[in-house]
Amino acid sequence: MSDQNKEIAVGIDIGGTNSRYGIVTGTGEVLKHDRFPTRSYPKAEGFVRAISRKIKDLLKDYEDYTFKGIGIGAPNGNYFRGTIEQAPNLGWKGVIPFVDQFKKYFNERVVLTNDANAAAIGEMMFGGAREMKNFIVITLGTGLGSGLVVNGDLVYGHDGFAGELGHTFVYLDQGRKCGCGRRGCLETYASAQGIKRTVFELMSESVKSSELRNISFSEMTSEHIFHAAKNGDRIAKEAFDITGQYLGMKIADAVVHTSPEAIFLYGGLAKAGNLILNPTIKTFDDHVMNIFKGKVSILSSELNGKQGAILGAAALVWKKRK
Repeated sequence: MSDQNKEIAVGIDIGGTNSRYGIVTGTGEVLKHDRFPTRSYPKAEGFVRAISRKIKDLLKDYEDYTFKGIGIGAPNGNYFRGTIEQAPNLGWKGVIPFVDQFKKYFNERVVLTNDANAAAIGEMMFGGAREMKNFIVITLGTGLGSGLVVNGDLVYGHDGFAGELGHTFVYLDQGRKCGCGRRGCLETYASAQGIKRTVFELMSESVKSSELRNISFSEMTSEHIFHAAKNGDRIAKEAFDITGQYLGMKIADAVVHTSPEAIFLYGGLAKAGNLILNPTIKTFDDHVMNIFKGKVSILSSELNGKQGAILGAAALVWKKRK
């Protein structure tokens, strides 16, 4: 067994409802993983204390490995400060010194960044960007996150929050209300929540039959829309087309800033494959600046369906030690 296979890190993906964590080798093998209820802990300190106990119990089964540290992907995670700051989808308000809290229980390295940046590092270490120095990962989950890699390094900006493509405008001072407090942000159109809103708008404006009409807004998921589209549902297919058009348009804008070799789509909505890829690529090709035509690939992430959130978080440990 190689030295990298004898070294392990813990990856933690913090979610609004549940968090996922697991043990990962230096070659990207997830040895064991589990989930943990985020919402059961109204204070971050209680969450950290409880999940730290779980992790320590898990590590007892791997005492013949060298434990290198913990990587954490979290909404509004600040890599420079090790904090979670004003995360709208978490119950913990304000600025949380998350890394410092973990260091009360672990002597090893603890690294934190936002979940989309973690996905980008994971793609570079263990996914389709292994041979790339310039690429973008877009996470299509409840919202839309993004990680920008330029010359092999993640772009953090001066404050740790660079690369928020989900909060670039589709419409200026109008359009859908966003959780950030503004209107017209991309993530209100291109995300799991965004496509749901599109479906309900289409159903309200059309008399087309749709299996989605029997599902309430609170119960509907992007998976429902995916299965309906696969079954030929016209409303669902149109919703994917519209979502891809918004995404392709804004990706065409993003390319002029970093000139990436590829853009990877990651997350639940990205698992729809060609339903989201085809309209995204078509709109991108129609609108990208001529100098970039034919130079940028739009691809599904290789981490989709492979405990990618855990891999991405753990990859922070391996990336930092280089």
